[in-house]
Amino acid sequence: MPSPTQRSLDLMRKRGFTVQVVEKWIPQARRRVDLFGFGDVIAMHPESGTVLVQTTSASNMAARVKKISAEPRHRTWLLAGRGWHRIEVHGWRKDKTGKWVCRTVEVGL
Repeated sequence: MPSPTQRSLDLMRKRGFTVQVVEKWIPQARRRVDLFGFGDVIAMHPESGTVLVQTTSASNMAARVKKISAEPRHRTWLLAGRGWHRIEVHGWRKDKTGKWVCRTVEVGL
């Protein structure tokens, strides 16, 4: 079964973005570290700009949005892009038919 990160990679590719995983695994600590404290995936598109994506389950989206909003680097990311940088939270769940669906929330200033 694909992870939420893999599903977001696939989704962004379908939308025409070039994507890369940017969270890293720290074996000594046995934990993952997100880019700037909130980025799992970076996605870039020549017309749509650059998006840092935080992936999670649909039930955990509110906590992720709150975490990102409290992280000072989220503001720096958005301002540094001068309108070309965005932050999205992808919340994944299965619908009644068993198909994975994504709810996307953009986190602003």
